Amino acid sequence: MSVTILVGAQFGDEGKGKIVDYISASADMVVRFQGGDNAGHTVVNERGAFKLHLIPCGIFKKGCKTLAGTGMVINPDELLKELDELESSGIDVEHLYISSRAIILMPYHIELDCLSESTGRTGIGTTKRGIGYAYADRARRDALRFENLLDPEYREIRLQRILPTINAELVAKGGKSLSIEFLREKLNYWAERLGHRIVDAVSFVNDSINSGEKLLFEGQLGAMKDIDLGIYPYVTSSNPTAAYAAVAAGFPISKITEIIGVLKAFSSAVGTGPFPTEIKGDEAYVFRGTGENIDDEFGARTGRARQVGWLDLPVLKYASIINGFTSLAVCKIDKLDDFDEIKICVKYKLDGMEINHMPSARELERVEPVYITVPGWKTQTRQIRQYSDLPINAKKYLEIIEKATGVPVKYIGVGPARDEIITRNIK
Repeated sequence: MSVTILVGAQFGDEGKGKIVDYISASADMVVRFQGGDNAGHTVVNERGAFKLHLIPCGIFKKGCKTLAGTGMVINPDELLKELDELESSGIDVEHLYISSRAIILMPYHIELDCLSESTGRTGIGTTKRGIGYAYADRARRDALRFENLLDPEYREIRLQRILPTINAELVAKGGKSLSIEFLREKLNYWAERLGHRIVDAVSFVNDSINSGEKLLFEGQLGAMKDIDLGIYPYVTSSNPTAAYAAVAAGFPISKITEIIGVLKAFSSAVGTGPFPTEIKGDEAYVFRGTGENIDDEFGARTGRARQVGWLDLPVLKYASIINGFTSLAVCKIDKLDDFDEIKICVKYKLDGMEINHMPSARELERVEPVYITVPGWKTQTRQIRQYSDLPINAKKYLEIIEKATGVPVKYIGVGPARDEIITRNIK
């Protein structure tokens, strides 16, 4: 039995899809434990390049069970679209399951999100996918869950109770009300297409753990986007930190055997909010690219150009503290191959004083990053598969990360494809 949790150590977009795809080769079950289709995990393998927004990356391993978990808010239309795209590429999707307790993201959630962003009522740079509103309905107990698809009589009662409030909110924000007939038709269609995939996730997960299977839990986004511990209010509406995997899935934290933090060899972020090490102008192009390549820095969901910047060690230290990483995966080390010198943020100054804690988002907008400069390696790493073959300065760069976080680097990504990775034996 082993339970591995894999989460982002920065602002999201760290390369989790690649690492999950690689690790899932030895997994019996892969679980997405939070979030919705507001972000994506990019996987490049022998079947092609895929951007998954809801389906766990373990879907590519034949026979591996994949679960869209309880902590998720799931737009069934988007899930069906992903399923159809995978099937058209010859991917077996028979073993995809959905937690009965997962929240159904409804059409009105998307409309409310779009109305709020367009009128400036929120203005935090959401993806307009309805994620926040779906989670808000969960909190106020107005959400529909996937278990309701299997109970049409109760589903109708719930819809009758919920819709007047929803429509009043839509109209108040300048939108149009939705008919119950339209929503009823949607729910009936989703029940027909997805009903056979719905399971009781608590028993589903715990039975697998207790039978000695290997489980991998994948988080979406990263530590700095956690609704409680991140750069609030520029955060997601769930908890992409490791502990929430156990909370959402309903298994004891004592069962966790490994927690992998995934990071890029530099920093990136999508959306608005503080980003201390940001590089702007022509210099940013080196990291970002043009968008023509699968590993260029553009959002997998939105296509928006990501903010890019130098590696931020205070962020990594903070992520390690709140997650308890046992190992790290450093992706895109190859993006630094051509630099003569590389800057690393080692600490912050706030109002002229050095600080040793993660400040609030408002304070983070004012911090001054303190950098060190290290020599680059000026060697192409894309073809390297053994840690011993890495350039000495690349090893030193990784050692700086290890020393700052107190966590060993186990995986090193040297390109976007599944096999473009170095696995390091650590004790």
